[in-house]
Amino acid sequence: MKHLEFKTQIDADKKKVWDTMLRPETYKEWVNTSWPGSYYEGKWAKGENVKFISPGQGGTMATLLEQKNYDNILAKHVAIINPDGSEDRNSEAAQGWVGTTERYTFKENQGKTELKIEIETAPEWEGMFKDGWPAALAKLKEICESN
Repeated sequence: MKHLEFKTQIDADKKKVWDTMLRPETYKEWVNTSWPGSYYEGKWAKGENVKFISPGQGGTMATLLEQKNYDNILAKHVAIINPDGSEDRNSEAAQGWVGTTERYTFKENQGKTELKIEIETAPEWEGMFKDGWPAALAKLKEICESN
């Protein structure tokens, strides 16, 4: 597995950053920068599954192993979602994705929040994350700081 890390400093408290990152409407806005049309289905709570969907392309499903409001989330990807909406946990493509983890950590200091994204993934997915996360985080920062 390959370890990737992305950070941004946002001039807003961590509750605002958390809410902006995870509210369905604003999630679509910032994630669209890197993954056009993407959205999620599910509840951001420990033990829940969240599906990350790209229309017409399918997506992925993750189980939330940890979730503490305004502090952190740890998600482990458990399946890919086929374009028809079915879950795939066993194909070669799924096996290359299942087990990927994403940790989101929110640390506030004097009204500013450092958001850190840590990812453990197979090397073949490194490019997608390196291409996508910096722009997505820049858009999230812009949204948080402009409202």
